[in-house]
Amino acid sequence: MRIAIDTGGTFTDCVYFQDGKLQVLKLFSTPSDPGQAVLEALRRVEAQGEVLVRHGTTVGTNAMIERKGARVAFVTTAGFEDTIAIGRQARARLYDWFQPAPDCLAPAHLRFGIEERVSAEGEVLLAPGDKNVQRLAERIRTSDAGAVAISLLFSFANPINEQAVAAALAEIGIPVSISHRVLPEFREYERASTVVANAYLSRIVGDYMKKLAGDVDREFHGRLDVMQSSGGTIPARLAAEEPVRTMLSGPAGGVMGAYRMARLAGFDRIIGFDMGGTSTDVCLVDSERGGPQLTSEAVISDVPIGVPMLDIHTAGAGGGSLARFDAGGMLRVGPESAGASPGPICFGRGEQVTVTDANLILGRLDSESFLGGAVSLDRERALAYMEKARGSIASVEEFAAGILRLVETSMEKAIRVISVERGYDPRDFTLVAFGGGGPLHACSLAHALRIPRVLVPALPGALSAVGILLADAVRDYSRTVMLGAHADLGDVFAELEARGRTEFEAEQLSGLSLRSLDLRYQGQGYELNVPFGPNVLDAFHDLHRLRYGFAKEEHEVEVVNVRVRMVASSQPFDPVRRPIVRGDGQQALTGHRPVFFHGEPHYTPVYNRTALVPGDSFSGPAIITEYSSATILPPGDTLRVDALDNLMIEVH
Repeated sequence: MRIAIDTGGTFTDCVYFQDGKLQVLKLFSTPSDPGQAVLEALRRVEAQGEVLVRHGTTVGTNAMIERKGARVAFVTTAGFEDTIAIGRQARARLYDWFQPAPDCLAPAHLRFGIEERVSAEGEVLLAPGDKNVQRLAERIRTSDAGAVAISLLFSFANPINEQAVAAALAEIGIPVSISHRVLPEFREYERASTVVANAYLSRIVGDYMKKLAGDVDREFHGRLDVMQSSGGTIPARLAAEEPVRTMLSGPAGGVMGAYRMARLAGFDRIIGFDMGGTSTDVCLVDSERGGPQLTSEAVISDVPIGVPMLDIHTAGAGGGSLARFDAGGMLRVGPESAGASPGPICFGRGEQVTVTDANLILGRLDSESFLGGAVSLDRERALAYMEKARGSIASVEEFAAGILRLVETSMEKAIRVISVERGYDPRDFTLVAFGGGGPLHACSLAHALRIPRVLVPALPGALSAVGILLADAVRDYSRTVMLGAHADLGDVFAELEARGRTEFEAEQLSGLSLRSLDLRYQGQGYELNVPFGPNVLDAFHDLHRLRYGFAKEEHEVEVVNVRVRMVASSQPFDPVRRPIVRGDGQQALTGHRPVFFHGEPHYTPVYNRTALVPGDSFSGPAIITEYSSATILPPGDTLRVDALDNLMIEVH
């Protein structure tokens, strides 16, 4: 039995196959111990047989945001101890002279240098002596460090010195993260930052993974795999060793779920829009350019992370985002969130106004059918608190409408970042809306960005878990080479692939190797990743032209990094396509209620999505309710149900 569980800020989603169909269960998250919600979900679905649990987790992300990781001892080449704090000296706000420097995860008293040197070409110029290494080990042993991060100069070219230091420090008995294993690439600061982040998370994420894996094995005789930020799964054991690879675990599942569902529906170019309880994640997928795009330039909570991650942009806008008035009397929404506890006012515990409360007041949520009736939304309580909080705004409805306008503006900006600012026209894409709040706001965003079509897949409120359930097993390997575009890279690829096959065989997996290169024009400071093949240079010029508006085909091209992705495909998913029968959805109509659109109430029909059948079509205004979400169809837009039970909305 294969089960996927995605832990979010407010809800924990569980998705599994039953009688050949996808089933979903949503529980409130347990922030103090996320594993409790995972185990409770397994108990409720009565997990049995050969149980494989696939997990999307926010433990690493939350630890980074809240700065609750281990005390990290940073070990580097003598003379470079403070590079981890100096960074690139880039300023987030260029003209703010008083902005504080980002907190360094490795405090000054835990930065250690060791006399050693490797040249840029990989030649050992100075080996670390045994006495120096033992002296370093003793200093760290007597410090208050809870984990060690080792990043020596040019260890990606020759790791022998780093291996010697790591072997000695391993005897201390605390987790040791090594840069040539975590990220064997150039750019000393980014490599060091990544390995420090890995060490910082090693205790809290490692302990969580080990405990949860043990609980799953003991209670359900199952195995635990974890979703990586790059869109594939790894065993919990590896996730505990390299937790930095799980930073965007849940959002990555959403990207893969949106991509898989859209491809099945016949769409190759999509913008994924995942609105959850705490934040909104957006991504752009162009199958003509290889599907979901990876980046190695992510920054999470002011910390550069260089391991491959799906290119996801996050905005602090979710259903739990708090509304408030600032010192100047201006209405603000987010990024602070009510989270799972206390949650929105209408959940019965919160006392601060949220986006969810605003949607309820405007008639966009059903107080009785939310989560299949498992949670009753208290409209009167939300109305009373919002009446007190609306300030000088004329009515509660105008207050609520203002909250939605602000949160939608924030989400619109996020979509522009991953589309317009990267050379893509949103009008050429389909907006795939998911998450608990995505379908509520998708049509408004499509109108604002002139996106012609919205796809709301089945189980939208748990699509991240669906993506995790369907994800492939993936390992990513890389190496910096700094060679000309016509250099023979066969030996480098072969070495990386051999390592991947060895690791796959240890887990009884077999897979394919996907090769790619990071290329740049000679003299440039940053590179673009393109698939390796006979037309790799043409692909690079085309991508450069799309991203930056020009290409210099006469210029020398340099290979910076060689990359290999090993992929073991998961169990195929081929959902049943039901016959199309033309209809108007009347059999799914459950009633009418007033819903506000553009400041005016409309007497709006409400449909139960589970009763809609392929071929049903109708125009807005309408609300389509279901277990995990609700879809808002504004006046004038047209909805039809396709053969896979997706909601296809044409935006007019």
